[in-house]
Amino acid sequence: MIHILAIDDEPLALQQLVAYAKKIPFFKVEGECHCASEAWELMQQKKIDAIFCDINMPDISGLDLVRSLAHPPIVVFTTAYSDYALDGFKVKAAHYLVKPFSMDDFREAALRVQERYEQEQLKSLVLNGDKQEEEKNENDIFVKTDHKIVKIHIPDILYVEGMSEYLKVHLRGEERPVIILYSMKTLEEQLPPYFLRIHRSFMINVREITELTKNRVLLGKDISLPIGEAYREGLLNYVNQKLI
Repeated sequence: MIHILAIDDEPLALQQLVAYAKKIPFFKVEGECHCASEAWELMQQKKIDAIFCDINMPDISGLDLVRSLAHPPIVVFTTAYSDYALDGFKVKAAHYLVKPFSMDDFREAALRVQERYEQEQLKSLVLNGDKQEEEKNENDIFVKTDHKIVKIHIPDILYVEGMSEYLKVHLRGEERPVIILYSMKTLEEQLPPYFLRIHRSFMINVREITELTKNRVLLGKDISLPIGEAYREGLLNYVNQKLI
């Protein structure tokens, strides 16, 4: 359903515009306004997908109304003067109706609105899909291990253990850690803020903390790790932010 707004300062013209709109099965008339300022107020309160708007109005013209909107809806201009057609298309109007217009003329305009609306919905779906895919990909890293490259889902990392020049990446649901040739400092810089160094040899996923004592932190039910003196303050600062 396309939510529309009818705007015209002439009562009879507005009445006819609304009557035509109510005959379009995919239109829902959300309001009828006699001036641009009234229409502007209503558009702040309701979801409006398209407007059918007269150009010549006493307070603010239809053209100026559309130009004033940061994110204008789909626009069909209605006017008795065809001279405004070029200005109408400059603001990307979907169609232009010259008064007096028939139901057939209005139906053609409605189909133009429907086509534009469907194009915008499709574009929105594609953009949102790309954004979600990008966000999903940001939760993954690829590492070299055992002469191959494997993908690690970052939220599945429980903790990272340093051992000489290598790191053991312990993952949820995996008995064996992934061993990579990498420095703790470099990996720490690449992981999200919810990974925190708690010891010279350990970095943890703070979302997995279940218990904390002066010298140790418990992850889940049975992973107990030491807290280094140099890292205690940073860990306590994080915990205090969540303390109630």
